[in-house]
Amino acid sequence: MILDRRDVLAAGAAGAVAGILPWTARAQETEAAKAVDDLIAEFTGGAEVTEGDGITLDAPEIAENGNTVPISVEAEGASEILVLAPGNPVPPVATFTFGELVGKHMASTRIRLAKTQDITAIARLADGKFVRTARNVKVTIGGCGG
Repeated sequence: MILDRRDVLAAGAAGAVAGILPWTARAQETEAAKAVDDLIAEFTGGAEVTEGDGITLDAPEIAENGNTVPISVEAEGASEILVLAPGNPVPPVATFTFGELVGKHMASTRIRLAKTQDITAIARLADGKFVRTARNVKVTIGGCGG
């Protein structure tokens, strides 16, 4: 087999792209995780966030269409609830703020999900504590351009 200069350059370019793409994907995932951690730190002011008790996030296990995924969040005594979808191009989905006279600390909406991912909800309780929960939603048809 005789290789000319074009074949060598094409093979070198293909090898370079093959080596860079996985690294780029890992870097983007790392940056996205860091961005979500920064959003949580900004919301909590750096305070400790506990898992589970005190907050409920309802979302379907499988969403047939990522364009419209129904969710609801509830946290008794919450003054604010932040909802994040880390797999979306813009992770902050919604922030719900509750006044003192609200009857029930609950909100529901429909969100768009780009791909299968964990939706995270963090509640700021009236006593200053923070609780979080997450729910995995499998998306079968892309929502954010996918």
